[in-house]
Amino acid sequence: MNQDTVLSCSGLLKTFGGITATDHVSLQLQRGARHALIGPNGAGKTTLINLLTGVLTPTAGRIELLGEDISHLPPHQRVQRGLVRTFQINQLFDGLTPLQTLAMTVSQQLGLGAALWQPLGQDPRVTERCEQLLAQFHLTEVMDLPTPQLAYGKRRLLEMAIALASEPRVLLLDEPVAGVPAGEREELLQTVANLPADVSVLLIEHDMDLVFSFAHRMTVLVNGAVLTEGTPEQIAADPRVREVYLGHGDTHD
Repeated sequence: MNQDTVLSCSGLLKTFGGITATDHVSLQLQRGARHALIGPNGAGKTTLINLLTGVLTPTAGRIELLGEDISHLPPHQRVQRGLVRTFQINQLFDGLTPLQTLAMTVSQQLGLGAALWQPLGQDPRVTERCEQLLAQFHLTEVMDLPTPQLAYGKRRLLEMAIALASEPRVLLLDEPVAGVPAGEREELLQTVANLPADVSVLLIEHDMDLVFSFAHRMTVLVNGAVLTEGTPEQIAADPRVREVYLGHGDTHD
């Protein structure tokens, strides 16, 4: 594996009975990548992400994170090694505020135990990191609101902040603007654009404006297999891509 490759899969196959959901998919995510995974409904994007994160076990093939074979590790061990998925991690607790949620996550990351979120001022590292995350994700003004009172876009931002609090090496952004009202999208798009350069990002998204403004490289899945991969310019100019995906009027699953 190339030393600049942080996440890779090779020959990744997943079958459910007689159905092939991913068909020998190979993908490499480079250090600092801004890589998008696109494809029409039923292309296998969700299955691939579930394989990468350990929700599903591959029928065949191999997954490596930072040179280590993680093909059969459970999801929490992949997170501990730096592979974090947003919007599917279910860490938004209705009884907590954004500040409390982040303090709990940061405390866990620092090895202090989750119980330390209440006496927040006891460890300045927790306080400082929470302040950074709240500012970075435009949550300072709502940090003391109960989570259910947050606007939907703010909930998405909080989920992203939780992921960054886990200090990921690789971040899988799973449809970050899905369902976000138009008036809240710009803040979210700016935040995605400003993610730390040292975090390698794989974006799964239907919003082509976001995909083409964000990605430096793109992989197109069709019927469970890789149709093509290239720069956004190459993908936009590929007639096969235009036929199966970009040329369709509906860009949502």
